[in-house]
Amino acid sequence: MFKTLFAATALLAAASPAFADDAAQRTFTRDGDTYTYTTVNKGKYVVISGRAASGGTFQLQVRGDHITGFSRGVPVSFTVPNAQAKLTKTDIALR
Repeated sequence: MFKTLFAATALLAAASPAFADDAAQRTFTRDGDTYTYTTVNKGKYVVISGRAASGGTFQLQVRGDHITGFSRGVPVSFTVPNAQAKLTKTDIALR
Protein backbone atom coordinates (compact mmCIF):
# COMPACT_ATOMS: atom_id res chain seq x y z
CA MET A 1 0.00 0.00 0.00
CA PHE A 2 2.72 2.46 0.95
CA LYS A 3 4.51 1.88 -2.35
CA THR A 4 1.38 2.87 -4.28
CA LEU A 5 0.74 5.79 -1.92
CA PHE A 6 4.22 7.15 -2.61
CA ALA A 7 3.74 6.55 -6.33
CA ALA A 8 0.44 8.47 -6.28
CA THR A 9 2.16 11.32 -4.52
CA ALA A 10 4.90 11.25 -7.16
CA LEU A 11 2.27 11.27 -9.89
CA LEU A 12 0.69 14.41 -8.44
CA ALA A 13 4.02 16.10 -7.82
CA ALA A 14 5.00 15.57 -11.45
CA ALA A 15 1.68 16.67 -12.95
CA SER A 16 2.12 17.79 -16.53
CA PRO A 17 0.14 18.79 -19.62
CA ALA A 18 -0.60 15.10 -20.13
CA PHE A 19 -3.54 15.51 -17.75
CA ALA A 20 -5.37 17.70 -20.25
CA ASP A 21 -6.40 14.60 -22.20
CA ASP A 22 -8.59 12.78 -19.67
CA ALA A 23 -9.26 9.65 -21.74
CA ALA A 24 -5.63 8.89 -22.55
CA GLN A 25 -3.82 6.21 -20.61
CA ARG A 26 -0.57 7.36 -19.04
CA THR A 27 2.31 5.50 -17.40
CA PHE A 28 5.12 6.27 -15.02
CA THR A 29 7.69 4.22 -13.13
CA ARG A 30 8.46 4.60 -9.43
CA ASP A 31 10.69 2.36 -7.30
CA GLY A 32 10.91 -0.22 -10.09
CA ASP A 33 7.15 -0.62 -10.57
CA THR A 34 5.30 0.76 -13.60
CA TYR A 35 1.88 2.34 -13.10
CA THR A 36 -0.74 2.81 -15.82
CA TYR A 37 -3.59 5.23 -15.10
CA THR A 38 -6.27 7.51 -16.49
CA THR A 39 -7.69 10.73 -15.11
CA VAL A 40 -11.23 12.06 -15.37
CA ASN A 41 -12.00 15.67 -14.46
CA LYS A 42 -15.40 15.71 -12.70
CA GLY A 43 -15.34 19.49 -12.15
CA LYS A 44 -15.25 19.58 -8.35
CA TYR A 45 -12.79 16.68 -8.19
CA VAL A 46 -10.51 14.54 -10.35
CA VAL A 47 -10.59 10.73 -10.41
CA ILE A 48 -7.34 8.85 -11.01
CA SER A 49 -7.79 5.13 -11.75
CA GLY A 50 -5.04 2.70 -12.53
CA ARG A 51 -3.04 -0.43 -12.03
CA ALA A 52 0.52 -1.23 -11.01
CA ALA A 53 2.46 -3.73 -13.11
CA SER A 54 2.83 -5.78 -9.93
CA GLY A 55 -0.95 -6.30 -10.00
CA GLY A 56 -2.41 -3.81 -7.54
CA THR A 57 -5.16 -1.41 -8.59
CA PHE A 58 -5.97 2.03 -7.26
CA GLN A 59 -8.70 4.64 -7.56
CA LEU A 60 -8.19 8.07 -6.06
CA GLN A 61 -10.39 11.16 -5.82
CA VAL A 62 -8.52 14.46 -5.70
CA ARG A 63 -10.43 17.38 -4.14
CA GLY A 64 -8.33 20.47 -3.52
CA ASP A 65 -5.32 19.28 -1.52
CA HIS A 66 -6.94 16.09 -0.24
CA ILE A 67 -6.69 12.67 -1.88
CA THR A 68 -8.92 9.77 -0.83
CA GLY A 69 -9.64 6.39 -2.32
CA PHE A 70 -8.42 2.83 -2.42
CA SER A 71 -5.07 1.28 -3.20
CA ARG A 72 -4.94 -2.53 -3.48
CA GLY A 73 -8.28 -2.64 -1.68
CA VAL A 74 -7.04 -0.59 1.27
CA PRO A 75 -8.53 2.85 2.01
CA VAL A 76 -6.05 5.73 1.67
CA SER A 77 -6.25 9.39 2.60
CA PHE A 78 -3.46 11.93 2.34
CA THR A 79 -2.72 15.54 1.45
CA VAL A 80 -0.62 16.98 -1.39
CA PRO A 81 -0.37 20.78 -1.61
CA ASN A 82 -2.23 22.12 -4.67
CA ALA A 83 -3.01 18.59 -5.89
CA GLN A 84 -6.21 19.36 -7.81
CA ALA A 85 -4.79 22.56 -9.24
CA LYS A 86 -1.83 20.57 -10.59
CA LEU A 87 -4.21 18.15 -12.28
CA THR A 88 -6.57 20.72 -13.79
CA LYS A 89 -4.51 23.83 -14.53
CA THR A 90 -3.56 22.70 -18.04
CA ASP A 91 -7.16 21.83 -18.87
CA ILE A 92 -8.27 25.30 -17.79
CA ALA A 93 -5.49 26.97 -19.77
CA LEU A 94 -6.56 25.18 -22.95
CA ARG A 95 -10.14 26.48 -22.85
